[in-house]
Amino acid sequence: MGVKEFYNLKELPFNNSPDLKYFYKSKHHVKALLKLQYLIEEKKGLGLVLGPIGTGKTTIARLFYEDIDPVLYEVLFIVVVHSEVSSEWFLKKLCMQLGVKDIPSEKPEMVARLFQKISEISDTGKNVVIIIDEAQMLTKKEVMEEIRGLLNFEDESGKMINFVLFGLPELNENLKLDEPLFQRVAMRLTLQPLDLEETRNYIYHRLNIAGGDKEIFEEASIPIIYESSKGIPRLINTICDNALFEGYLQKSETISANIVRQVCIDLGLA
Repeated sequence: MGVKEFYNLKELPFNNSPDLKYFYKSKHHVKALLKLQYLIEEKKGLGLVLGPIGTGKTTIARLFYEDIDPVLYEVLFIVVVHSEVSSEWFLKKLCMQLGVKDIPSEKPEMVARLFQKISEISDTGKNVVIIIDEAQMLTKKEVMEEIRGLLNFEDESGKMINFVLFGLPELNENLKLDEPLFQRVAMRLTLQPLDLEETRNYIYHRLNIAGGDKEIFEEASIPIIYESSKGIPRLINTICDNALFEGYLQKSETISANIVRQVCIDLGLA
């Protein structure tokens, strides 16, 4: 018998992978999604979603991606994995994802082919949306200049391409490498940590999705989880996941304040 069987769970509820079925609709996250939808509907051009580590940026990015109507939009999802991204790599990546054939090796030709492709997409009644996660890894001015250049693609109805960048707060500073681009930010959203009540509801929501009983976590344990995590979802998950395992080891049918307190000490969060 493992943790799942001991607590009658279909699956472990507090993994930190961005599983969309576990999304908890906090007021900040719902508001962010509504604003992003407005951004692309009105063809505003450039939006930012900022937040500290663990506040749910990747989850929001994936939800936003899933919610966009493919009949109305051609959507690209790019995850930046290192800070040495060059403008050539960036443009080639866009060409590949948009289906440009025989991609040129020179930047001016790549930009021209991108404009041609985006124009073709626009002629079908679609708008292009480019979602970039971990965008704080874009640290070179030349990449910012290319984004600014692509935002110049317009027709009589507005922008033919919209960028939505998700990243840590330093992304805001990175954009200042190209001041004209920084001034073009049409929407800037900052994800906030959960408050105490949202933390409680978040925990109960994830337990419910996993087939568990909210009473697994004793009421006295919730404020300790909130204080130690500061309302950051990733840390809430880490504390709760460890607490379930510790409770299982102790053969405790519920997770007490003492169990959570010890777990937080072990994790260096107390």
